[in-house]
Amino acid sequence: MTTTARPRKVTLRDVAALAGVSVATASKALNGKDQVNEETRRRVVDVAERLGFTPNTLAQSILAGTSGTVGLLTNDLDGRFSLPILMGAEDAFGAGQTSVLLCDARDDAIREQYHLRVLLGRRIDGLIVVGSKTDPRPSLGQKVPVPVVYTYAPSDHDADASVVADNVRAGSIAVEHLLATGRRRIAHISGDVTYAAARDRAAGAAAALAAAGLEPVGRVRYGSWSEAWGRAAAGVLLDEGAPFDAVVCGSDQVARGVLDLLRDRGIRVPDDVAVIGFDNWEPMTSGARPTLTSIDMQFETMGRRSAERLFAALDGTDAPGVESVEPRLVVRGSTVASA
Repeated sequence: MTTTARPRKVTLRDVAALAGVSVATASKALNGKDQVNEETRRRVVDVAERLGFTPNTLAQSILAGTSGTVGLLTNDLDGRFSLPILMGAEDAFGAGQTSVLLCDARDDAIREQYHLRVLLGRRIDGLIVVGSKTDPRPSLGQKVPVPVVYTYAPSDHDADASVVADNVRAGSIAVEHLLATGRRRIAHISGDVTYAAARDRAAGAAAALAAAGLEPVGRVRYGSWSEAWGRAAAGVLLDEGAPFDAVVCGSDQVARGVLDLLRDRGIRVPDDVAVIGFDNWEPMTSGARPTLTSIDMQFETMGRRSAERLFAALDGTDAPGVESVEPRLVVRGSTVASA
């Protein structure tokens, strides 16, 4: 019986020998140290690439006192917020060749503490914590031995760093857009009133109406974050008889329900009534009839900024505090016919 010998892994000593330098010089050249001249560095790098040399990252991290990994602890892995936040963070981490260890606590405090211990046991360099809603969440405390950045849900401790969505500004942007399209009688159907996001968006919308000298059509109608609630609330709004020419919806899901009900009642969108949502969730916006104008909360930007602040904290240059990410308007056919 014959066996095929496994190819020997190329070592730093091989690179150094072929490049005609010492092992120490080869190491310095590949790690960007200043003590190596540029010609030597290029020669060593060329040889390493030719041989397919892969550095021992574990050994490098031990020498540097870092692991090259960060933890991302989420409480909403199945939701529409965590995944784009993770994508934004990974984009930033990828540029620095940092690996991400992802754990889902599922809004369970005991599970969260377990995952925290596991991540710290893996010698992570830092941690991003993603909340399931925008309400402030309990801090992990000041004794965590690595920098922590809280994302989407801010920490309730002033000494922590947080990156959040500006939901008040989002509400204002929504109404400002509707006013710019000539709408003057604007109703508001939102989600669960116990969520800060619903209340903050309503506050921003009310402020924009007041600044224009206008009153909303009735009270804010709070319910659930669902298409079924959007349909039901829009039906009641129509049955009450108060004229309206636009609806601000607390989320894209609510907006989809409102669009369905208006279509069933023979009301043209956007000709008779304009509809706008929040979150810019692609399955909701692109599948709507007409396509849905929405406020993009910039989740990927939040993830990227969280990663950048974590890097800054590792360098000792980040300051604690809450950073709000500016939302942006994405105009589609539910508010402007030609969009």
